[in-house]
Amino acid sequence: MEQENTIEKSSPLKKEAWEWAKALLIAAALVFVIRWFIFAPFIVEGPSMEPNFFTSERLIVSKIIYSIRKPERGEVIVFHATEDKDYIKRVIALPGETIRVEGDKVYVNNQVLDEPYLKNVLDEAARTGVPYNTRNFSEKTVAEGTIFVMGDNRSNSADSRQIGFVKYDQVVGRADLIFWPFNRISLVHF
Repeated sequence: MEQENTIEKSSPLKKEAWEWAKALLIAAALVFVIRWFIFAPFIVEGPSMEPNFFTSERLIVSKIIYSIRKPERGEVIVFHATEDKDYIKRVIALPGETIRVEGDKVYVNNQVLDEPYLKNVLDEAARTGVPYNTRNFSEKTVAEGTIFVMGDNRSNSADSRQIGFVKYDQVVGRADLIFWPFNRISLVHF
C-alpha cells in the first residue's frame, strides 16, 4: 500500500512537468516562426540614415509584408547588400521610374520628390547655403524587379547611387519599430 501512495504522488509531478515541457516547446516553436518568417530584430550600424536612425538603435523589421506586396516609396527597408552585410535605406524610386539627384533635390519622373522625413535638415541646409547632399546622380530608369534606395544622410551613404539598384529578392523587410534605446521607442514613419 505504501508503494501505491508513492506512485500516486509522482504522477502529478510528471503530469505537471509534461505540461511545462509542452508549453516551453510551443513557446520555442512560436519564437522560431515569428523570428524567421514574420519579424526580425535589426541593429543600425553607421551614420547613413541620420537624422532619422542612429548607430546602435534596434529595430523590428517586418519580414512578411513584402510577401503580400512590393515595397513602396518612402518606406525604410533592410536588404542584403552583400552575402554577410545587411543595409538599411529608404525606397526612393520604383521599377520603370526615372531617377536623378541634383544637389538637395531628388527627381522621380522629372518631379521633385517631397521628403518630409528630411524637411528639417533640408531647411537648415537652405538657410545656411550649404548643400545637404554633395553626391549627385545622373538620370537612370529603375530596372524591372528592382528599386532605387538612398540613405537619409545623403552625403554619407552607400546606396543605389553607388551599389546600384536593389533586387526585390534582396529585400529582408520593412523597418516598422524602433525599440531601443527606450527614449527613442516609436513607430517608423514613412
